[in-house]
Amino acid sequence: MNKKNAIAIIPARGGSKRIPKKNIKDFFGKPLIAYSIEVALASKLFEKVIVTTDDEQIAKIAKEYGAEVPFLRPKELSDDFTGTQDVINHAIKFLEDQGEVYEYICTIYATAPLLQKEYLLQGYKSLQNSDAVNAFSATSMPFPIQRTFKLNKDGRCEMFTPEHYMTRSQDLEEAYQDAGQFYWENRERAKLAKNSIVFSDISIPIILPRHLVQDIDTLEDWQRAELLYSTINQDIYDKWNKLKQNIEKRKQIQFNEREILFLSMGQNIGFEQYGKGEDFLRPVVVLKKFNKHLFLGIPLSSKIKKGFFFHTIHFKNRENSALLLQSKTFDSKRIKYKLATLSQGEFKKLVEKYCEIVTPTQKEKGSD
Repeated sequence: MNKKNAIAIIPARGGSKRIPKKNIKDFFGKPLIAYSIEVALASKLFEKVIVTTDDEQIAKIAKEYGAEVPFLRPKELSDDFTGTQDVINHAIKFLEDQGEVYEYICTIYATAPLLQKEYLLQGYKSLQNSDAVNAFSATSMPFPIQRTFKLNKDGRCEMFTPEHYMTRSQDLEEAYQDAGQFYWENRERAKLAKNSIVFSDISIPIILPRHLVQDIDTLEDWQRAELLYSTINQDIYDKWNKLKQNIEKRKQIQFNEREILFLSMGQNIGFEQYGKGEDFLRPVVVLKKFNKHLFLGIPLSSKIKKGFFFHTIHFKNRENSALLLQSKTFDSKRIKYKLATLSQGEFKKLVEKYCEIVTPTQKEKGSD
């Protein structure tokens, strides 16, 4: 058998209890699992990105986002008591039975929308350039673990390490925890390892900033992940807001031909800058006016972004991309704005593309 370099394995069972269908639940317009798949593919580290699941719906969605699903996991490996390592071992054995042997295995959780490819790459390089068995995502604890306490049988406090009650926080050793995003393993070294405990000296922790780490086990976790994601990405593309979620997405919007506002926002927002200082302009196509001061628009950006529903326009020799449906509301009382024009032909193309998205087809009209 020819040994291949690396494969990503994403475990995603269908029977989540606390958040039903968690792995494919919509998260900012995409199934949650799509983020892990897309980052793994974008890293270009892997020969394959596969999903191991017992659920046909998850399998279908995983394939739509570019992953391979070479098998459906057996039921005995899909209950609440099955460990991740058993699931990964099953996938590895399946691949090896097909003649596929990999030097590096990377387990990526399906519930990691904050995953960044730079840390995946760092984990791979760290493992490649060392004699370690594993490299995994970790982060620092937000408070000293030496000052933590438990509740005794009477419901009173009992410190784990009472000897540190008076120790200053800055004098306590910093602690770290598993970030729950990815786990690299060198297969040959794993077979020779003195133990199988990941959190030991056989592993290299890849330290992530705490704002990129969030377990998603409860609805409260989900809401916190949404807050972190929207904050992290607000300068990359406009976050989905409550108004956007509530507007009638299937209602055709009436456009005023060639109408585009150039807003002077007073600060540099990501790459959306024309000019310098407080005088830069941010182009926004007006979609819908709610009143004299409030309107809904599509911000345009000079940076090409990955995603779907793109339309490229040209204005004053600049190439701009509109990420359609990434709309945002603007309050003209809080911004300075100027009117500008766009070529009639190019603007009509933008209108037509948007209408394709928001206008239901005949088939959709007849369905419930």
